[in-house]
Amino acid sequence: TPAPAGGGEDPASLPGAVTSPMVGTAYLAAEPGATPFVQIGQKVAEGDTLLIVEAMKTMNHIPSPRAGTVKRILVDDGTPVEFGAPLMVVE
Repeated sequence: TPAPAGGGEDPASLPGAVTSPMVGTAYLAAEPGATPFVQIGQKVAEGDTLLIVEAMKTMNHIPSPRAGTVKRILVDDGTPVEFGAPLMVVE
């Protein structure tokens, strides 16, 4: 796993961190080659889909827990994620 950017601060501890509710595979778009759900700098509303975590063949849409701006995307498309792993920062 790559080390977190920004001098080793834990992205999960940031106030705007959005963490994975399950173990699975993160997808940044609805299907390969599609436009990503969000991009850095994009404003989102509470409940907007940020990405999908696929677990046991189920595509789980991960909603934004708050309105704000996407500051960081911490996973790559198709990356395995653990429960509680930071996925994005929305502030």
